Amino acid sequence: MSAESREPAVAVDAVDKRFATGSGEVVALQGIELTIAAGEFVSLIGPSGCGKSTLLRVIADLEQPTTGAVRVFGKFARQARLDQDYGIAFQQAGLLPWRTVLANIELPLELHGVGKAARTARAKELLELVGLPDFAKHYPDQLSGGMQQRVAIARSLAERPKLLLMDEPYGALDEMTRERLQSELVRITKETEAAVVFVTHSIPEAAFLSDRVVVMSPRPGRIQEIVTMEFDGAARDEELRQSAPYFAMVTAVREALHAGAAH
Repeated sequence: MSAESREPAVAVDAVDKRFATGSGEVVALQGIELTIAAGEFVSLIGPSGCGKSTLLRVIADLEQPTTGAVRVFGKFARQARLDQDYGIAFQQAGLLPWRTVLANIELPLELHGVGKAARTARAKELLELVGLPDFAKHYPDQLSGGMQQRVAIARSLAERPKLLLMDEPYGALDEMTRERLQSELVRITKETEAAVVFVTHSIPEAAFLSDRVVVMSPRPGRIQEIVTMEFDGAARDEELRQSAPYFAMVTAVREALHAGAAH
C-alpha cells in the first residue's frame, strides 16, 4: 500500500471562511471538520448560501480558508492543486467551442507537456469510459448538455486523479438525463477508484450516489449532520431507486436538512 493510499483523500481541519463585503463581514464557513477516505463518495448538501460550494473551492485551493487547513492525500491543498492530484467539474461543462471533443479532453495533458500520441491515447480511453467513443471529432455545440457533461468529466479524469471535485455538475439537466449520468458516475468512480466530493441540492441524487451525505446548516455554514447511506451492499442501480432502504435514506437526509433549517 502506497503512502498516498494510507492518507485520507481530504482532511479539513477547523476551517473558517469569512468574506469582507460592503455591508460588513460574512461568515461563509465555521468550524468545519471533515475527513474523506480514499475512494469514498461524499456529497455536500444544504440550503442555498450555506457554503457547500465555498467548501469545495477551499478543498480545491480556489479559495483560501481564513483559519484552519486542508490537506489532500497528506499535502496542503495548494501543493495538491499544483501537483494535479484532483480533477474538477462544474455545473457548466466549460468546454472550448473551437476544440473537438478529443482535443478538449487532451487539454490538461497538453498543458502539462504530455506528448501528442500519449495524450490522444488517453483521451480515446476516456471517451470509451464515458460512453462517447464515436464523438471524438465532434465539437461541443454538436452535443447535448448531458453529453457535454460527460466530456467535462472525462477531461477532469485525464491526469488520473484519485480525487474528483464536482460542483452541481448535473444541476442544469433534465431528470431523465440526470439519473442516467448518476448511474454512469457510479460506474466511472468504481472503475477509477477515485474519491469524490459532490455538491448538490438534490436529496435523491445525494442518497443514490454517496457513501456519506454531509448536511450543512444555513449560513454560517457548519456541518449539521453526517448521514451514512446504509444499503447493505446493494448495487447502485435502477432497482435501488425503488427500494425501501433508498427511501429510508432519502428521508433521513431530508429530516437532517429540516432539523438544520429549524435551528
